Amino acid sequence: MTSSVADRGGTPPRTFDRRLILPLVLGAILNPVNSSMLAVALIPIGITFHALPAQTAWLVSGLYLATATGQPVVGRLVDRYGARRLYLAGAALVGIAGLIGVLAPSLGVLVLARVLLGLGTCAGYPAAMYLIRRSGVEKPGGVLTALSVSAQTVVVVGPTVGGLLIGVAGWRSLFAVNIPLALAAIVLGWIRLPRADGRTGFEHRLDHLGIGLFAGSLTALMLFLMDPAAGTLWLLPLTAALAGGFVWRELRYPDPFLDVRVFGGNAPLIATYVRALLAQTVAYAYLYGFTQWLEAGRGLSASAAGLLLLPMSLVAIGVSTVTGRRAEFRGKLLAGAISQVLACALMLTLSSASALWIPVVISVIFGLPQGLNSLANQNAVYFQADPSRMGASAGLLRTFSYLGAMVSSAATGAFFRHGADTAGLHDLAIFLIVVATLLLMLVLADRSLRGLGASASAAG
Repeated sequence: MTSSVADRGGTPPRTFDRRLILPLVLGAILNPVNSSMLAVALIPIGITFHALPAQTAWLVSGLYLATATGQPVVGRLVDRYGARRLYLAGAALVGIAGLIGVLAPSLGVLVLARVLLGLGTCAGYPAAMYLIRRSGVEKPGGVLTALSVSAQTVVVVGPTVGGLLIGVAGWRSLFAVNIPLALAAIVLGWIRLPRADGRTGFEHRLDHLGIGLFAGSLTALMLFLMDPAAGTLWLLPLTAALAGGFVWRELRYPDPFLDVRVFGGNAPLIATYVRALLAQTVAYAYLYGFTQWLEAGRGLSASAAGLLLLPMSLVAIGVSTVTGRRAEFRGKLLAGAISQVLACALMLTLSSASALWIPVVISVIFGLPQGLNSLANQNAVYFQADPSRMGASAGLLRTFSYLGAMVSSAATGAFFRHGADTAGLHDLAIFLIVVATLLLMLVLADRSLRGLGASASAAG
């Protein structure tokens, strides 16, 4: 899958097989497609099924709970068995989930469709990172930028496209689009992905108990976050017990699902994961919470709310394109964190009668972190992770990102418990300012980012 020709002068640098770019990009965007377009559909879906925001929040949490659990699992399977099998299976599941969503007769069935979408979209990103690393390409910046820019493009234009689709064909069209996308991914993956790219010689079975404990701890935590009350406090010790059992298991199993000892000695990688969690908590709360307020609190239609987020789309795409090839991390993350603090502070000035130019300004400012944070964190993992576990490490980055999405969903459900009104938006904004400030402090304190930028420049 790489092109390298040895000659008398030595072996020239390897280049990435460009035939793989289209299927890998398509696989990697399946999750952001289903993340971003739903932002403008929560209010219409709630009207259809007579559900409050606290109930429709499960449409968000269900997908991300499945994805947060599934990403490292599928990443581990990719490390073991190669990218092709997992990529094709995931694409098929996406198509099935899209069909279920189109036909769903209730909110519960729709949540099931979202869970299946979360599981199906787990394979694309770890498969891409695995194949890029396996290619041995010396300058991965161009390919990594293509992945990040394509995903960011889908995330930021998703609400606009979703709003237009809802205006033309209703919210079920957002599930229907998964069917042709899945078919395209299956065809391209079948034709272009290498057939024999897995490793052989594993002495131990897959760590099923570790996977179960990991999934159980995330599920218990999410159930508490979605309904934090005295009656659900028992979920916190259950989460701690399952997490403790998971760590105990992983320290003793010869071929663990997640090697926690590696993470114990890799503080920069852990910092990257925490940054991803904080950054995505703010990003997804804006995407879902602010969009719901635009419709319910400001009285805009789904189409209008989607169009109002278009400036964010344009800024994010431009920023990702311009900065994507630059091997620098700290400056990007500082700019992203500061922008989030500023945008969330401006949300405190909004009311049901606010002029539309204020949300437009907020949308423009939010375009900066959308274009900077994910790209910088993704590239950091590429240089910080153990190459032999790149699939699992990339999957774990997405897991922390989706943990942020779950926290944002829980916060949105809590602050909009009685509806997406202005008072709830202000409470949500205060919470997000705290999160964004923590992100800024973490970036300022992480000295390893300077050296990482220098290493990336030397490598690229």
